[in-house]
Amino acid sequence: MAAQRILSGMRPTGQLHLGHYTGALESWVQQQNLLDEKGAHVYETCFLIADYHNLTTSLETGEIYANTLDMLIDWLAAGVDPEKSPVFRQSQIKEHAELFLLFSMLITSSRLERNPTLKEQVRDLNMESMVYGHLGYPVLQAADILLYKGNVVPVGEDQIPHVEITREIARKFNNHYPHPVIGEVFPEPEPKITKFSRLLGLDGKAKMSKSLGNTILLADGPEDVFKKMRTAVTDTAKIRKNDPGHPEVCTVFSYHARFSSPEQLAGIDADCRSGSLGCVDCKKLCAANISLELAPLIEKRHYYQSQMDLVKNILLEGEAKANVIARHTMQEVRTAMKLGETN
Repeated sequence: MAAQRILSGMRPTGQLHLGHYTGALESWVQQQNLLDEKGAHVYETCFLIADYHNLTTSLETGEIYANTLDMLIDWLAAGVDPEKSPVFRQSQIKEHAELFLLFSMLITSSRLERNPTLKEQVRDLNMESMVYGHLGYPVLQAADILLYKGNVVPVGEDQIPHVEITREIARKFNNHYPHPVIGEVFPEPEPKITKFSRLLGLDGKAKMSKSLGNTILLADGPEDVFKKMRTAVTDTAKIRKNDPGHPEVCTVFSYHARFSSPEQLAGIDADCRSGSLGCVDCKKLCAANISLELAPLIEKRHYYQSQMDLVKNILLEGEAKANVIARHTMQEVRTAMKLGETN
């Protein structure tokens, strides 16, 4: 069987944090490198730098390129291999905009307004009004995915409604515009839920977000990690060191669940409940485990920062590969829709 194609991406907001790492990057790298029993790749992976999507919440474009390179360096440091996975900017593949325009004719505004993810974004960003492009964010996302005929979309649980909109648009297009040779132009992509998709921010109130200031960056060294970890919300009922704690309600313990070994985790749970482990020592241990995992990423990050011409070329080469796929898909779309016929 041919490898299934995965299309995933992020908005270029600069350096990434632990939430990006556990919620996306880890699974990207695993899927990129996953082999079947015959040694063939299970997935064909493509990773999108969604710079058009940035404009849905901010019209400022001056830092987009610098932020793109910063983010790409974090991707490479985490293990994204451009030889296996083309990386490219949305704005440099003009077919994204064309397919977005066509897809916008296949869905109603009332359907988009019912999208629960949209309501969460409006709440989290304290938006008083919404631009048309933000309402159509899931339609552009559908164009991103289907332009490359993505079969699988790795997402957090909060993004499942967007994938469902993509599936609806693919169905409607296929039903209304059958291709005379291949039949259905687009697959209906399946969401693939990432295990640690909603790592809580240090404030314990919402998932990690730079706009909320509750993050640990992938570029943070041990001192910065511990400094930030000291601010993390813990069990509010555990006031003194010897008070028994409740790990299930502690933000720091949720980090231990990801960054500590199973043996450590069992001991931390028991010692917290008995009161023998204080919050400061618990945070110190958690910070050390996080820094241990980040150390090789930081080393790679320093390498790529010293090789910026290489990073820029990786981006240009990925865009050349993406352009080939995008042009082929749009030719199928135009044929199915009978756009541009001369007879």
